[in-house]
Amino acid sequence: MDNIFYLISFILTMSLATFVTRAAPFILFHKQGEHPLLVFLGRYLPPAIMLLLLIYCVKDINWFVDKGGVNELIALSVVTAAHLMLRNPLISILCGTGLYMFLQQSA
Repeated sequence: MDNIFYLISFILTMSLATFVTRAAPFILFHKQGEHPLLVFLGRYLPPAIMLLLLIYCVKDINWFVDKGGVNELIALSVVTAAHLMLRNPLISILCGTGLYMFLQQSA
């Protein structure tokens, strides 16, 4: 019985902590929505994070072995083209991920 109580209290505590950390910025900054720092971060932080993810994903590719990085380059090209045409990051990422997984599984 103690294990169930511990598990439920743990889940409730983590749920509350997650909710508070997600809601805190909206509560604290609701009057500073047009603050120059927030506008700057909102404009430049998402592309910077995507660039860091891209660098992290391709850092371990051995480009000099047989077919080194071909699947990655094809998927990256599809993501870039889809994003330039559709301007929807979710669709671009899903298309690139789906194509990459297809290429990896079929090779």
